[in-house]
Amino acid sequence: MVASRIVAGLLSVLLLAGSGWGWYLGQVADATVNRTDAIPADGNEDSGDVGEAMNLLLVGNDSRSNLTDEQLAEFNAGTDSGVNTDTMILAHVPADGSRASFVSFPRDSWVEIPGYGWDKLNAAYAYGYADAGSADQSGRQAAGARLLVRTINRLTGLQIDHYAEVDLLGFFELSSVVGGVEVNLCTAVDDREWSGAFFPAGPQTISGADALRFVRQRHGLPGGDFDRIVRQQVFIAGVLRKMLSEDVLLDLGKQRELVQAAAESLTVDEDLDLLQLAEQMQSVTTGSIEFQTVPNLGVDREGDKSIVRLEEEETLRRFFAELSAEPEEPASEDAAPPETVDPSEVSVAVFNGSGASGLAAQAETELDAEGFTVVSTGNADSSDYLQTVVRHAAGDETLAATVAAAVPGAVTEVVDGATPGTVQLVLGTDFNGVGEATDVQPPAEAGAGEDARTAADTGCIN
Repeated sequence: MVASRIVAGLLSVLLLAGSGWGWYLGQVADATVNRTDAIPADGNEDSGDVGEAMNLLLVGNDSRSNLTDEQLAEFNAGTDSGVNTDTMILAHVPADGSRASFVSFPRDSWVEIPGYGWDKLNAAYAYGYADAGSADQSGRQAAGARLLVRTINRLTGLQIDHYAEVDLLGFFELSSVVGGVEVNLCTAVDDREWSGAFFPAGPQTISGADALRFVRQRHGLPGGDFDRIVRQQVFIAGVLRKMLSEDVLLDLGKQRELVQAAAESLTVDEDLDLLQLAEQMQSVTTGSIEFQTVPNLGVDREGDKSIVRLEEEETLRRFFAELSAEPEEPASEDAAPPETVDPSEVSVAVFNGSGASGLAAQAETELDAEGFTVVSTGNADSSDYLQTVVRHAAGDETLAATVAAAVPGAVTEVVDGATPGTVQLVLGTDFNGVGEATDVQPPAEAGAGEDARTAADTGCIN
């Protein structure tokens, strides 16, 4: 179920394995965790290059088979569906273990399921489960997991190395052990008919049954499943912060409870070494954990089905390949400034994109005073430019750097339509004059089509 996206948190408790006590707890977890034959023998056939990075598929199991009637009522969990996998997250840890990326897949993602054609992603597990026929329960679950892994392999171009799933009861117990997580709702919600969610607006701490209701809700949210994904990512981040806080790291009793909850609630593939995973992730901190949603075009229809249309295959493959790319180093304060020339060697065409009358003429006068050669002035293609831009043809980087140095804060970009030898200065509303720094622009608000990581990092949530 959606609530089970917290499986990432269950696994991260094994970060405690750095100490002798953590090693002992890790041994206990490794010995008692449930195992399943989830990784297909032909797991590489649909994937791309296999590197040293680790890809773990985290799945929420919707089964209520281990819940009592009282718990079903408390969690507002309805009846047992058995094979739903509404929660699917790819956890990617690069070879150096310095960071971790969690990529959520909407359950209605329209994908190609090997052997079954195109369907919603959460149908993959169900197809494999049903295809196992007369196998016992564990055998059908393993078949469902294998087909889901093959589907994700084909979709991402990666190889899924390991698999883990968690159930509703495990999520409930974990969120209770950490003492809850603070969330901030933009508006009050009342979804008692479906998920049971009933919360006031504003900051609040939720745990246990309330945590389940919070991350399961999708009815009544403006963005439906997308808003639900944001909720889960916010909640996971909160749980990770709690787990890595001194309140937990220095409390052996809480460590024991967390590992016990993880061991009893997790089902992992046959080859996943939890201690080895802990060692690989030891240098990961909450600041180096990134939450994203698979690139998509939003909600669409396919026949009579409401689906989430994903980006084209080339875009998806590039997105997942870049998960292991080294993050760009920030420019050093000691780095040499870009090479410039004397302003008299630079020809500038000035365009007013600010909407303020007379600004191009003002810039012309000021550029002339600085020694630049202004070859023309005029209006830009739009009067809505917020940021001043220095545009130039490829090869004119030095000329552009000279103009940018005269307008601190302006950004530079290469454009195909620029005349070689002439730099375009497009004035935005941030322009304060040549020799004056531009105004700092506020970050753009998260739009409906942006990924959930951005939305999850901005104040309150739906």
